[in-house]
Amino acid sequence: MGELYHIMSAKTLDPDTIVHLLNINKIATLDELKRALRTRSTMTVFRKLTSIGYLSSYSHRGKYYTMPEIAKFNQTGLWSWHSIWFSKFGNLVETAKEFVESSMAGFTARELEQALHVETKHTLLKLFQAKRIFREKISGLYVYVAFEPTKQKSQITMRKSSASQFEFDLSYELKALSEELKAAIILFFSLLNEKQRRLYAGLEAFKLGYGGDKKIAQLLGLDVHTVAKGRQELFTRQIEKQRIRQEGAGRKPVEKKSRKSSKRSKDY
Repeated sequence: MGELYHIMSAKTLDPDTIVHLLNINKIATLDELKRALRTRSTMTVFRKLTSIGYLSSYSHRGKYYTMPEIAKFNQTGLWSWHSIWFSKFGNLVETAKEFVESSMAGFTARELEQALHVETKHTLLKLFQAKRIFREKISGLYVYVAFEPTKQKSQITMRKSSASQFEFDLSYELKALSEELKAAIILFFSLLNEKQRRLYAGLEAFKLGYGGDKKIAQLLGLDVHTVAKGRQELFTRQIEKQRIRQEGAGRKPVEKKSRKSSKRSKDY
């Protein structure tokens, strides 16, 4: 009887139990994993998680777990499942540091919150106090940049240049734009390819600051997540230059349709 119990326990605690659960549910909490393994031991769960490799969420205080092969990271290294966020860079501290260091012009706390979908003020302050990143007050706001001097200088120069160039743009509201300017923006937008539209929308949203994603999405008829993605790609340098729709894709030129129509008219 004791031997049978040992066999059943070993089978229940098999790492495949966790793999099966995560393949079905994609993510799981510690309590859910304990129930699946029929154990009360936190250490037992983590031993099994370690044996298969695992990721913990950077949102929700690291409460959720998944496997690397389940997470479908986007170009910025993030993946979410039902608004629970994971990062290929690890926890929130490491993810915030990576985003700051890889950005072109640094991040304010509010901008990084928009990029990561979680509150980041305390995380950035923690990184700054630990001298892992640097910050400088620009246009009345703290901008967090890389600690490495050369990269830091480049980011601050870019931020100051942008702040000077778009000083008026950063404060304007879409409702104050003239109808002519709105029409011009929409016309220019319509001339771009799909990728360029996303990046352009992201740039305009960035210039508007807090709430910019929603305002630009409404103006250009885009999903707010598309605008956010464009902004993230633009300011974290995660742009794949070759991933543009190939020539010949999309709607066929009007000229070809006209020729076809002309040929039919001759037949009649």
